[in-house]
Amino acid sequence: MLELATQKELQGEKVTSLANRENIQSGAGGQQVAYNPLVTSPNELHNRFVQCASTPCGAAATSSVELRGLCNRRSAYFVACLLMFHAAVGCSRPEPLMIAVIPRTSGQMLWEPVHHGAVAAASKLGVKVYWNASTREDDVDGQIALVEKVSSGRYKGLVLAPDHSLALITPVRRALASGLTTVILGSPLPISPGDNLFYILNDEEEGGRLAGQRVADLLHGQGSVAILGINPDIAGIVARARSLERFLTKYYPHVKVAVRRVGTFNVAHEQQVAAEVLKANPEVDVIVSLMATSTHGAVSAIEDTPRNQVIKVIGFDPDSLLFDNAVLDSVVVEDMEGMGDRAIRTIYARSQRQPVPARVELKPMLVTRANVNSVRLQKMMALFAPESLHVEERN
Repeated sequence: MLELATQKELQGEKVTSLANRENIQSGAGGQQVAYNPLVTSPNELHNRFVQCASTPCGAAATSSVELRGLCNRRSAYFVACLLMFHAAVGCSRPEPLMIAVIPRTSGQMLWEPVHHGAVAAASKLGVKVYWNASTREDDVDGQIALVEKVSSGRYKGLVLAPDHSLALITPVRRALASGLTTVILGSPLPISPGDNLFYILNDEEEGGRLAGQRVADLLHGQGSVAILGINPDIAGIVARARSLERFLTKYYPHVKVAVRRVGTFNVAHEQQVAAEVLKANPEVDVIVSLMATSTHGAVSAIEDTPRNQVIKVIGFDPDSLLFDNAVLDSVVVEDMEGMGDRAIRTIYARSQRQPVPARVELKPMLVTRANVNSVRLQKMMALFAPESLHVEERN
């Protein structure tokens, strides 16, 4: 109820408040000016504002005393309408879209390009991003807790890079049931896309092919390779391992896979595994490490194991592009920034009821000492770590 005045005396005449007085009788033409105190919308406030401003005070007064009182009340009503109109319009503005982004971990520089891409897209679209993750990639329970927190919050979208292909199925289904548009990054879950579930993935088939071709080039089409870091809990890593072997079998049958080892997120464990592989398989000339931890482990193990021949390491998903060790030959890098950008744009487009593809695969690229100083890779390296802006060419 809009109350502008209470009952009071004005020069001996009692004036009823505008909140309770519905009609003011005019003297000359019998014109009535109605004031309904209930205001239900900004449009009604606007109409009341125009009516109040356009009706002369004298048209609704029968004496000079009432004229002065009416004009005073009309002025107060005019100001109140103006204030309430602006307040109502301000309250009707929609809140910005809130999107939660949960990478595998916040403890590695690997995910900073995703963060950069998501924030840049959000800034252009007027979207707010909530970025949070566990400090360890093997903290599956921590990631599940974050997904459940987002599902029960005021978010409209979820971007998730799952730590575990199976353990995240139920939390993601709950998020979808709560109405969250959900985008899975990097590695897929065993849930078909559709409705509010979308995938923006690394092209693992292409990644396996790039690594396979690099192996063949280093071995000149003949030799032995070890594949480390096959993490069965992440579907994308399993897919890249299969792609690598299919490529070598089809195009380079004289390159033999001497050994395969399961990988974990523990660098010390991966170093021990690599040392055991090198000791048991002296014929291995190249190691392909499918995870950042297995890459670190393999490089350290080779340095600690004296051998006559030179062993090269091809890594995946590095947390920097600094070639500071001669053992590291090359790395296969995902388009992490592109994933972050596309994920935010997908959720925003969905909120605008625009069509978006259910599944997108972005091409990775092979980074070597020959191309690491290119303009494109210099920009990419700036997202990993400031100290990796320049590297020395090594033969």
